[in-house]
Amino acid sequence: MSIKKIFILGLLITFSNIYAQKFELGKVTIAELQEKTHPKDTTAVAAILYNVGRTYFEYSQNDGFIMITEVTTRVKIYKKEGYEWANKAVSFYVGNSPEESVDFSKAVTYNLVNGAIEKTKLKSEGEFVEKTNKYYSTKKITMPNVKVGSVIEYKYELKSKYFSKFPDWDFQEQILVNYSEYKTVIPEYFLYNTYRKGSLKPLETKTSSKISITLTSKELGFGGYKKDSETINYTNSIVTYLSENIPAIKDEVYVNNIENYSSSVKHELSATKFPNDYTKAISQTWEDVVKTIYESDEFGGELNKSNYFEEDLKAILAGLTTQEEKTNAIFNFVQSRMNWNDYNGYRCDDGVKKAYKDKKGNIAEINIMLVAMLRYADIKSNPVLLSTRSNGIPVYPSITGFNYVVAAVESDKGLILLDASNKNTTPNILPMKALNWFGKIIRKNNTSEDIDLMPKQNSKSVINLFVNINVDASIDGRIQEQYFDYNALNFREKHKILSQENYLEKLEKESNIEVSDYTIANKLDLTKPVIETYSFKRSNSIEKIGDKLYFSPLLFLAETNNPFTQEKREYPIDYGFPSQEKINLNITIPEGYIVESMPEKTAIGISDNLGIFRLNISNTANKIQVIVSTEINTPIFPADYYEELKAFYGSIVKKETEKIVLKKI
Repeated sequence: MSIKKIFILGLLITFSNIYAQKFELGKVTIAELQEKTHPKDTTAVAAILYNVGRTYFEYSQNDGFIMITEVTTRVKIYKKEGYEWANKAVSFYVGNSPEESVDFSKAVTYNLVNGAIEKTKLKSEGEFVEKTNKYYSTKKITMPNVKVGSVIEYKYELKSKYFSKFPDWDFQEQILVNYSEYKTVIPEYFLYNTYRKGSLKPLETKTSSKISITLTSKELGFGGYKKDSETINYTNSIVTYLSENIPAIKDEVYVNNIENYSSSVKHELSATKFPNDYTKAISQTWEDVVKTIYESDEFGGELNKSNYFEEDLKAILAGLTTQEEKTNAIFNFVQSRMNWNDYNGYRCDDGVKKAYKDKKGNIAEINIMLVAMLRYADIKSNPVLLSTRSNGIPVYPSITGFNYVVAAVESDKGLILLDASNKNTTPNILPMKALNWFGKIIRKNNTSEDIDLMPKQNSKSVINLFVNINVDASIDGRIQEQYFDYNALNFREKHKILSQENYLEKLEKESNIEVSDYTIANKLDLTKPVIETYSFKRSNSIEKIGDKLYFSPLLFLAETNNPFTQEKREYPIDYGFPSQEKINLNITIPEGYIVESMPEKTAIGISDNLGIFRLNISNTANKIQVIVSTEINTPIFPADYYEELKAFYGSIVKKETEKIVLKKI
């Protein structure tokens, strides 16, 4: 089953019946403030009591149509862990004139004090704007005087002259939602595709209304015609979506991005049709989207520039003959020279020339520069548009669905994906955030093709462990761990954030061991696996009862908890990449003891050869050898594998926690 099909199956929709209610800001009740726990979930840290939104269009002769989204929200805080829900952030466009605008109002925190309702209004210091990148900023509010039991409410209004998409409306959140309502009021001149996702479907009601506008200006600007005075009549299409008693969407292990599966509705502009004008297609197909992006100055225009790097590249390529040599040399050059400025996006902000000069740029500038250099060296290379894991998965034609770009080289060995923005990536090893199901490769002739971004080859880790068991039930020994491909990338990324001191402190705490003589090899040599080696001691791995010693075959490396604990699973299980872990243990038992019993060797498989666990164990004289390997042979499992995976890990835990028994002689 393809990656795309697995995802789409994860978005199947079911039906529910809901009836409209009316909510008003400022009408917080004592009963709401007295409520100690949510009636449907006593563990809830907070709940959205209601969330009501409306997107509509206003027309003025000076400004034309303006799209306005109004949202009113009321939230109940049950526990301190729910304080984050007393904050709100709204993103808005600031790239070019006209800018979008966001205004918060009626933001109040309510508390019950001595039986009376106390109001605390949001002050100016609780509202601020943060710049996201060249094109977007975020307005944030932090509500005041928030306590356990507080009710907070606010309203915001987003105004925009950009109609390509509506703000997404999420019915489902990571906390309970008592009531959610969203209304769209769309003039007949705008045609939108509507997309729904998630396991819940709101009740949908459709109506319409007639609107009349009298224009008096000689330059009417409405459809491009001129008259002294004219009354324009048009029809609004009105759709109301209602849902209530919406369960929280629970994050689980091995979920790509839980928001991909929350119930929501999206609107993407597909065409416009004004009076006395022809219908203009916007993003009806992927071909429309690709053409729009590729022909923009901030994408395709930047790909065509080369004079800024030509002299440097000639020196880099001198003496190289094969495509592989040239590809690696160009990739290494860009990766070492350029530094990512923490901004995503497929559009260049300051342009590739300035980025090259400054040795710093956004994702598009670095990787479009990489594509341009590869093409200059006569290597068949094209950009690949994708969406990062945190940005969601674009399952419908959308200009706004992508936020990242990487380079692709078409070689006789297949497609090679490159991302030079990260100092630890290698060919076909992209950052984890970019492993988001599928992307779109864009070629010079404006054609595009879906490509699977998920790795196919197992990333290996090999652990060699030499252990001495002591008569006082302590252990000591030496361990060597080797990390390949994505395991190596993840290790290097972790060490980029943590100092060695903090890493060792965390390692000792997690494994309950004392570490000494720690070394790392190949931390900076990306062509080789990372190798870490250290000595260890631990005092409580062995259970001593009478004249017998009991311990699990993998000691402190044993899997003791099943990661899958939910009764059922609605989302695909996403590991990110296929993997193979192999553990070799060589155990020396103390003098005066022999092996009384050991677990039997075993092999446990997942159907369709998608995974296998093997344990082999043997004993010769005072030596025990344990070899354990675990393979997960696909990056993603459909949700219908959940029961089998749950049983698979349950069997692993049971086997790895069985005891080897030593008897004193």
